[in-house]
Amino acid sequence: MPQRAKPSGPSMDAELTARTLEEAALELIERDGVLSGLNLREVADLAGVNRGLVYHYFGSRRDLLRSALRRNARERSTHIRIRDRATPFGERVRQVLKGSIRHSSSVRLAALLQLDGDTRIRMMPERDRTQDVLRRDQEEGAVAAGADTVAMHAVMVALAQGYVLTRNRLAKEFGVGVRELDERVTDLVAHALSGLDGPSAARAGASGAAPGDGPARETAPAARP
Repeated sequence: MPQRAKPSGPSMDAELTARTLEEAALELIERDGVLSGLNLREVADLAGVNRGLVYHYFGSRRDLLRSALRRNARERSTHIRIRDRATPFGERVRQVLKGSIRHSSSVRLAALLQLDGDTRIRMMPERDRTQDVLRRDQEEGAVAAGADTVAMHAVMVALAQGYVLTRNRLAKEFGVGVRELDERVTDLVAHALSGLDGPSAARAGASGAAPGDGPARETAPAARP
């Protein structure tokens, strides 16, 4: 594996050095797998820095690994979003599930941190905002009135994370392609959860329009689950 270009000069500050080491560690994890261990000499060589800097900035192999995984999970989680517009719950879970599949490495890394007992990683990076979106779905009739938004949120996260972590093994054991299984699972999830649809979702289904269609309105940025 070629060595990264070595940063030098004033820009080679603590933050840049730490980030370079974390990126090198992640590259080696992607290549060799997390269970193979992390060779600090290889990390330093790939980052183009002295190996002593690994201990200086992180203290140990374990701390470097956790810091690298935490940064990666945090950055990639911003790509797993839900729409801000009113959406039936089954369709919303389908969207989150597809987004989690597209960024499956982020979900796997977050799971590793959770299993390692890292209390700083959050399973729901924007819990309060997503709860607001789900409550607005109810108010606008896309979701049945009285549905438990906390339970809905928990189901959304658990389905997405659980499926992403097992999809490759499941596809292999079923003897089907993983992309085919993805489509079958996301379609089934949307159908199975349609029982939580509200009146506007039912009307939209009858007319062929999507809930929330109509004149454009200004919305806040999309939320993450």
